[in-house]
Order: sequence, then C-alpha cells, then structure tokens
Amino acid sequence: MYDCYNRQINYLRISITDRCNLRCLYCMPEEGIPLISHDRIMHYEEIATVVREAVDLGIDKVRITGGEPLVRKGVEKLVAMIAAIPGIRDFGLTTNGILLERFAPVLKEAGLHRVNISLDAVNPVRYRELTRGGDVDQVIHGIEAAKRAGLTPVKINCVVQQSSEEKDAREVQEFCQLNDLEIRFIHQMSLEHGCFTTVEGGDGGDCSRCSRLRLTAEGKIKPCLFNDLGFDIRELGIRQALLLAIQNKPEKGSVNTINSFQNIGG
Repeated sequence: MYDCYNRQINYLRISITDRCNLRCLYCMPEEGIPLISHDRIMHYEEIATVVREAVDLGIDKVRITGGEPLVRKGVEKLVAMIAAIPGIRDFGLTTNGILLERFAPVLKEAGLHRVNISLDAVNPVRYRELTRGGDVDQVIHGIEAAKRAGLTPVKINCVVQQSSEEKDAREVQEFCQLNDLEIRFIHQMSLEHGCFTTVEGGDGGDCSRCSRLRLTAEGKIKPCLFNDLGFDIRELGIRQALLLAIQNKPEKGSVNTINSFQNIGG
C-alpha cells in the first residue's frame, strides 16, 4: 500500500505499554509520568487482530516497543500470536535489555526474529547516570543471551546528544565492533519542538523514505511520530483507522504535542 506521496507503507511499530523500568534522562522524568489506565491499554487479542488486518493491507514488518515491552506480563504470548500470522517477513522487538537475559530464549521460541537494544553508554557509572540507576551489566548479559538464542542480527540503538563522536558513543561503538553488533546512532529528539534528524546507520528520521505506521498502547494508529494525528481503532474500526492513517500520512514530520516517547514507542 502507498500513501499520497508514493511511499510504500509496510512497517508497523506497536507500543504495548507506557511503563518502563528505567528513567533515562532524555526520555522520562525521575518521578515517572502519569500512566495510561489498564482499562485503556489494548489487550493482546486486539493487537493481534490489528496486525492481521495490517498484514492484509500490505504490512510485512512488525516491531514491538514500549515503554519497555518486557515489563508487560505475558509478552511472549503476544509474540507467539503475531509470529503465527502469515506474511510477516521481519518481526522484531526494541528493549532496554535489562530483562532480556531471562526473556531471550522464550521470545525466540515464541517466534521473534531479532531485537534492537538501547545502549547509550558502556561505562557503568555513566550508564547509571543516564538511566538513573540502571545496571549496564544486565544489558550486556541480555545482549549475550540474545546472541545465544539467535535473535540476530542484534542491533544497538545509541542516543547521542550532539554527535556520534561523543565519548560515550565512541565507547559503545567500540563495544559493538568487538562483539559483532550493529550500531545505530539516534540524535536526541524532541516531539514538542519537532527536533529530529536521520538515524546514522538506519533509515529512521528520513521522511522521504518513511514506511511506518504506529499503533499506540491505547489503540490509535499514528501516521507519523512527529504529528498529532491519530486514528482510534475502537471508534473507527481497525481497517478504517489504518486506511485513514495511510491517506493522511504527512509529507514530513512537524511537532507532536499530545504524545510522549513512553506511549508511542519512539
């Protein structure tokens, strides 16, 4: 399926929770955020139904995000539901890696193809500062577990403030080179101010090539991360919400004043 700017739309990112077990400086205030009530969060059967409809329309790449998706109970059940849908060629999950050591073999058995892991520093003190208390050793153990389980290629998402030449970024890059990991540098973004650039090592942030739709944790299809538009699957029906999102996908991002990275998945 194609949007009004002749971009093929084949990628669906799914936020399954706005909860997270870290408080990264650039993502969430130390005290946390007001959370979406449980009765508004999509249940797994709803999500799987959305994916089936989206695949029927041409989606063949699916990624589970959060918040931190591994904090949601029974996430491996959702993975199995999605993995059973014919037509998905690329099925991934983005995680901060804290819980991945335990989940990696379960996710692989359920049908997940690969993982992206957020890692902004490998120095334990810096990682603890950036995440407000996180343990980088848990992430490293999670990376090792993902490789053992075959959730490959393992891709590392490294957020940088100014440049990929920053000390933390260079150290993460060296770690990736030593451990056969693919790295992508993501420049710190602001939804409210519309600040974003193309991802180094990836295609995110390049509006001319954007192939994505997003499903928020509360059931809205968003055509663009940097835009307030969202089409409610419960009010409009799944297929109509998907079609409206495609038809109204903007040529380029602007600002998003109603969402946060915690409930839209970045």
